[in-house]
Formats: sequence, C-alpha cells, structure tokens
Amino acid sequence: MRISILALEGLFDTGLTVLLDAFALANKFSAAQMGGTPRFDVTLVGMRKRVRSGHGLLLPVQSVTPGLKPDWVIVPALSTGTAEQLLPALDRPDVRQAQSQMLAWHGKGARIAASCIGTFLVAETGLLDHQEATTTWWLGPLFRQRYPKVRLDESRMLVASDVGVTAGAAMGHLDLALWLVRNASPELATLVSRYLLADIRSSQAPYIIPNHLAQADPLIQRFERWARDHLATGFSLQAAASALATSTRSLQRRCQEVLGKSPLAYFQDLRVERAQTLLRGGGLDLESIAAQVGYADGATLRTLLRDRLGRGVRDIRGDLR
Repeated sequence: MRISILALEGLFDTGLTVLLDAFALANKFSAAQMGGTPRFDVTLVGMRKRVRSGHGLLLPVQSVTPGLKPDWVIVPALSTGTAEQLLPALDRPDVRQAQSQMLAWHGKGARIAASCIGTFLVAETGLLDHQEATTTWWLGPLFRQRYPKVRLDESRMLVASDVGVTAGAAMGHLDLALWLVRNASPELATLVSRYLLADIRSSQAPYIIPNHLAQADPLIQRFERWARDHLATGFSLQAAASALATSTRSLQRRCQEVLGKSPLAYFQDLRVERAQTLLRGGGLDLESIAAQVGYADGATLRTLLRDRLGRGVRDIRGDLR
C-alpha cells in the first residue's frame, strides 16, 4: 500500500509521529512474521522544499513528482486548535496547493484519509460534500457552519465514506493508522495495537465537553446555563424557550445548526456529564445521582450512560482507581 502523508508547515507533531510509528511497527511485524505482506510504503510529501512542524522541527519531505501515485493520501492536523488560528491557515498558499494536489490524486483513484483538523482541509476541496464525516469534536460547530453539505457526526471516532475515511481529534491519528492497517490485515493491526497499548475506538463521546461546544453561539450558551440549572427538574422545550426569550422553533433550529442535535439531546449530554462527575466523586449511590440529574431511578440512568458512552457505571467509577 502506497501512502503519501501531506506534511504542511506547522502540522501537529503528535499526529504525524503516531502515524509514522504505527506504520513503521506494521512494516516491522509484517517482515518478521508475515513474509513482508502487507507492506506500507510511506512518504512525507511537502508543498514547499522546507517544511517545519508545529514545534519547529525540520521535516524530511519530498516534492510531488509525476511518478508519485499513492493509494492513500493522509492529511494530518495543523497545530491550529482554535477557529481564530485555523481559518487564516486554510487560505495559506501551501494549503490551497495541497488541496489541489488532493483533488488531482483523488481523480486518479487515490483515497483520502484525514484526522482532527486535517478534515477541514479535505472538506475545503468539496470532496466530503454529501458524505458522512467526523472531525475534532470541539470544532464541530465551526465545521458544521462552514461545510453544511457534509453529514457531520463528531461523536464518532472514525467514519468511512466513498472518499476514504475521516477520524476524530488529536490521538484519532492513531485510530486512523490502525484502521488502515486493519483494512490490509486484521491480524497485523491487532499486533500493532497491542504493542502500542491502543485499539480503534468507536466514539469521541466520552471526551466531549458540552460547555466548549456551547461557546460557539450566544443562544446556545444561554441555553446551556438554563439546562444546567434544570437538570434535576427535567427538560421542557417550552420552558427553555420562554426563559431565553425565543421561540421553540428558533431554539430547535439553532441547536441543530450549531450542535447537530436537538435541545433535548444536548440536555441529555449535560445530564451524562454531570452523572459522570458524581460517579467519579464516589460519595453517592446511583439512585441519588439519578435524582440529581432528573431521573426517577438508577436503572434509567444506567441505560443512558451505556447508550451514550458505551460504558457501565462500574467502568466510570473505576476511572480514578
């Protein structure tokens, strides 16, 4: 498998490193135990002759040549963790050149993979229009606003599509690498993941901080404050809209536009977050915690936590052990 990693100025060092390490381990174990098959031929491709990482390290990039025909193109994240940093970066000449090169490679059959903020670079090309995708969770509202044609679900860690695959935030680069290895050889991916003490995760949901998402919009910020004050008493769309001096339709529409979910779904996110905090505190039983977040019994809360996080009460309590 021929893999070209687009190395752009100021990329996220950790993202690049985990990609390179995962493929290097895969090649090592493939050679030692599987007769050299599969083999991952990885090249770092730069739009400039000299490219430095986010930490200022000089990267050994090669230029694009006619003979470079990757099966997969991977777009790592830039070290631009906020909208204020990211938006100007998307207009840089080297980033625009990289997007044109992506389109050219894709037109010749290459598939595109991206993680974290790298998904923004792919979305800019239009390749993700009408496709399912994920991205770094805290920039989900910005992604949704900028690329309304993309079917975004930032709660997922990995999303395959006709174009290729997108992955979630930061260490999602490792999930992405393991996914690519697994598609070539499940046995090899299992071996690599065990050496790295990592495995493909299906969801970003346990890591999402609802408050960070709410900051993308003034109305959603006010709704969040109202919701936190009413976790124990329960959700009422009409009561929330009245308290915020807006209509129920406007609140529903804004939640969908910014968060990609209904007001009730976001209210339940806050319930889950609060329940996790209380469970990790260790001082209350499940019934008491359920009452504090508006549920009549612990069984209902237990089901919600399992559905949202894929984890049980015992697992959550055990996080601090």
